[in-house]
Amino acid sequence: MGNHVGNKVVLIGAGDVGVAYAFALVNQGTVDHLAIIDIDEKKLAGNVMDLNHGVVWAPSRTRVTKGTYADCADAAMVVICAGAAQKPGETRLQLVDKNVNIMNSIVSDVMANGFDGIFLVASNPVDLLTYAVWKASGLPHERVIGSGTILDSARYRYMLSEMDDIAPTSVHAYIIGEHGDSELPVVSSANIGGVSLSHRSEEDPGYNERIEKIFEDTRDAAYTIIDAKGSTSYGIGMGLARITRAVIQNQAVVLPVSAYLQGQYGVEDAYIGTPAVIDRSGINKVVELALDEHEKERFRASYETLNKIKTEIFG
Repeated sequence: MGNHVGNKVVLIGAGDVGVAYAFALVNQGTVDHLAIIDIDEKKLAGNVMDLNHGVVWAPSRTRVTKGTYADCADAAMVVICAGAAQKPGETRLQLVDKNVNIMNSIVSDVMANGFDGIFLVASNPVDLLTYAVWKASGLPHERVIGSGTILDSARYRYMLSEMDDIAPTSVHAYIIGEHGDSELPVVSSANIGGVSLSHRSEEDPGYNERIEKIFEDTRDAAYTIIDAKGSTSYGIGMGLARITRAVIQNQAVVLPVSAYLQGQYGVEDAYIGTPAVIDRSGINKVVELALDEHEKERFRASYETLNKIKTEIFG
């Protein structure tokens, strides 16, 4: 991760997701300094003050400040939560094109101030925008991470755990592919407490149907939450804090993120959701899961969904 040994983080974008991330980060005491940049400076000042007042109860002191791009010079990570929302009548391609331009502008300002750390991108569509950040930054691909399917996988694990009334930490399962409608569950390698879902389906004829319903609920959870409260924020905020902790503390843990593929799963030159080893270097290694034939087909289709738009935007 460049030459930095500190744990300062710069957050760009203090909307619902950015503030939820900041709140989670301060509560966990992962970093010494969190500098936040946002175009709404009045609201930002209020959020910074509010967060600092809660540091008293955090496990360690985090200094939260209103940041500028100059803060990127000695930052270990820059976390991007900024971006435009889709407007009525606007196509997905138009939204992607607009957000790519926003990413290019942000990255230009970050790199102009001597940033030499790791980017973490949460702005949507995250796989394509992570690719845009990587291209614009000129950094090695392992130092640009997207939030990918970290939230989708967390939702899936939670819903599976509710079925058996056990802790989600005892559920080992991944959602991979696009962070979006074409994502897929890797049922073939999923297990609950060491017992594979495949084994359980052999013993219970109705099990596969329940598992598929859980995946559908996982995939559509964002729509349900947005319909109820306008946006998703807490789950992804905590997921971003988890990735940050893995980097800052050099944990070398496997997390489902948007990572750059170079032949894994038969895919080249794309950021897409997959498990990867996350440590101080960023993405240390992509973990290529052993997929069954049906999963391979679905992953390929998910990649093609992303690649079609990527080709139109980036050529």
